[in-house]
Amino acid sequence: MGNVSSHAQPAFAAANPAIETIPEHPHPHLGLRPAGAVAAVCLCGIFAFLNLYATQPLLPLLSHLYHASETMAGLTVSASTLGVALAAPLLGILTERLNRRRVILVSTVALAVPTLLTATSPGLHTLIVWRFIQGLALPGIFATVITYVGEEWKRDSIALVMSLYVSSTAMGGFLGRFIAGVIADTFNWRWSFVALGALTLLGAALIARWLPPESPRARVPHETHPHALRMALSHFRNTRLLATFVVGFGMLFTLVATFTYVTFYLADPPFRLSTFGLSNIFAIYLVGLAITPAGGYLVTRIGMRRGVLLAIGLCLAGEVITLSHSLWIVILPGLGLVCSGVFIAQSTANSYLRMAAPPGGRVSAAGLYLSSYYIGGTVGGVVPGWLWRVGHWPACVGLTEGVLVLLLIVALAGWTNAGWSTH
Repeated sequence: MGNVSSHAQPAFAAANPAIETIPEHPHPHLGLRPAGAVAAVCLCGIFAFLNLYATQPLLPLLSHLYHASETMAGLTVSASTLGVALAAPLLGILTERLNRRRVILVSTVALAVPTLLTATSPGLHTLIVWRFIQGLALPGIFATVITYVGEEWKRDSIALVMSLYVSSTAMGGFLGRFIAGVIADTFNWRWSFVALGALTLLGAALIARWLPPESPRARVPHETHPHALRMALSHFRNTRLLATFVVGFGMLFTLVATFTYVTFYLADPPFRLSTFGLSNIFAIYLVGLAITPAGGYLVTRIGMRRGVLLAIGLCLAGEVITLSHSLWIVILPGLGLVCSGVFIAQSTANSYLRMAAPPGGRVSAAGLYLSSYYIGGTVGGVVPGWLWRVGHWPACVGLTEGVLVLLLIVALAGWTNAGWSTH
């Protein structure tokens, strides 16, 4: 995911099992044809990430309604990312032997069910449980569609289709937050999940209509699984991979910590943003989406090691700027630099992961990376809440800055032989 969005599934984009182990079939798609298939792939990105972070603009509201701490409210975000972290590696292995299209459709419908049931939650604890179940369903969509694209399009068309998919994941992340915030501010937070669940069901129907059946492919034999397990365990002896796992952890930690707890900061004086106002701040993701391709091009010129250091530097600067008491300064240079830095670092880490992993071990390395990435998001949704009680937003910024400095050190020490281009 040339990844431009922190939302896209970095591990599977970095190591496509279709490209690794399965030969091209005789009649792959070319370019943006068929248009319906491309549209269906984009819908997968939109509807998977429509739900993942949808509670972020609702956090001050939920905290007030249920007299809950910021940490408890933040669990509505972390529960979903934890579900993804637990389910993604298992689904990556299981779906090797299943029909890709069927897995995507079943997972999309399965996602809609807990989304709708979230609206029935009698309290915050039940809401958190439903959010965790949502997270368990999500990898069945985004992990599988990445593999589907790699198998159904010619190799020289994969990057083009994948770039559209990545854009759709960023758009889905923004729309989910925006829709949830607007509906909660206008009606009730429960109706936000009714709307998101209904939209997800509509998405499943459109995907079923437009996504073509997959072509015949080679099956992965059972006897490869023990070897895959040994290969996965060997990754923990690879310092370059370990450094990349840490970078992935830290990047989603930064993004989730920042955009979760900045909502409490902006809901307090002097900003006093409403739920509707908070839903609008996530439009900054669209700015990051525009900036990141330029950053990706820059990385090809200066090398991945320098590129990831530059990206982390952008995050460090953005975090400090968010301490301003001017709303526009907090949002545009502050949050804009943070999300752009995270997106560029994620894209760079995806590329470096493929270089650092040994041939035949890229899929297992991808699964471990995906888990570390979403575990970082889970921790980022909870731990800053403990510091919020002590020092509010400045304490959260201090924690995030400390994590980013650690990432700088890890990248300097661990990203060796990164070369001067992404090729």
